[in-house]
Amino acid sequence: MRAEHRHRHGKRVEELLEEIWTLKEGGKSSLSDLLEFTKEDDARQVVDYMVKHGLITLRGEEIELTGEGEAIAREIVRRHRLAERLLSDVLEVSESLAESHACEFEHLLSPEVTESVCTFLGHPPTCPHGKPIPRGECCAKFRRELSPLVLPLTELEVGSQAKIVFITPKSHATLDRLGSMGIIPGSTLRLHQKRPAFVIRVGETDLAIDEEIARQIYVKRLGT
Repeated sequence: MRAEHRHRHGKRVEELLEEIWTLKEGGKSSLSDLLEFTKEDDARQVVDYMVKHGLITLRGEEIELTGEGEAIAREIVRRHRLAERLLSDVLEVSESLAESHACEFEHLLSPEVTESVCTFLGHPPTCPHGKPIPRGECCAKFRRELSPLVLPLTELEVGSQAKIVFITPKSHATLDRLGSMGIIPGSTLRLHQKRPAFVIRVGETDLAIDEEIARQIYVKRLGT
């Protein structure tokens, strides 16, 4: 964010840009939606400030992010949702605490630290609530300077035990089928073999899945 935005309204500008992004994800984009969503007394003042400084435009009641505003919103949303993942998956804090602390972390993480966190977490596509995490440069380059905490099942060592963190199926049918077998986020599995098919144990049941499905299951190693 440009220095003058940080100097005057800094944090509130970031918060409102994040709220505009979130509202647009839900198909809303009006000023009244934003003012109802934020519930803060200074919201209208901050909106006027953002219009003046070229972060948003107002056409009647409709709010649009400018190029600069969208770039800032994208980054703050990315930092917030990665922070939620970090707090939930690594520190295993409660959902309410993860949300409140993520709101603070999003204003503190530098671009460099954000990229490192994303790489460490295995470039997660969604936050714990299922909302998409905007992609970063590290996601496109598949950086591996850090050993990722979360990795595809295909990269887990045979004999290892792991916790399922998230699943990125290509269809709801696949997700439903995996769920019916007990393959859901939060479940613990042990990988028995990779060839000719992936064989995992979930609970007391051994299951065989193909490699394409295994690539869509992201896990965190546990003690073997």
